[in-house]
Amino acid sequence: MTTGAPTSPRTARPRRSRLRRYLPLGIAVWLALEIWLLTLVAGAAGGLTVFLLLGAGFVGGSVVIKRAGRRAFQSLNEALQRGGSPERGGGNGLMMLGGLLLMIPGLVSDVAGLLLLLPPVQRAVSRFTENALDKRIRTAASGGLADAFQQARIHRPDGKVVPGEVIREDRPEPGEQRPPLTR
Repeated sequence: MTTGAPTSPRTARPRRSRLRRYLPLGIAVWLALEIWLLTLVAGAAGGLTVFLLLGAGFVGGSVVIKRAGRRAFQSLNEALQRGGSPERGGGNGLMMLGGLLLMIPGLVSDVAGLLLLLPPVQRAVSRFTENALDKRIRTAASGGLADAFQQARIHRPDGKVVPGEVIREDRPEPGEQRPPLTR
């Protein structure tokens, strides 16, 4: 099968995104910081204190997640009874994320989870994510329909791009008998 792309043994590998490149490093640094802080607190206050802090974070996080889930379900139920759609806003989602961060063992994640429970921080994070998503949508939509088709091409594992189109006629013409499609 010929694709029109030059075949050479030295084809360039696709570039990895910045997130895929630095995410493992960020997770490793975060884990090292969590372990270092836990040992620091355990050395200063004792192992029982660390255990109680982690247990309190887990219990508190599960309570926050349960409460935020109830709120989200209640607002969805009220919206459906009104006949509309639920109100837009990430308050319950950010509260659930804060609860999840509280449940993860570690002091840095606990502080981040507690910060996400504060309404001013929730508003700031919500505003930031909305602006980032709007910007991304605008840049994706600015290319027009041709860019959408360009992005929808099929990428093969060897890096070659195969443009294609599938034409399928499900309805037979009047009076025409077709055998069923089989794989």
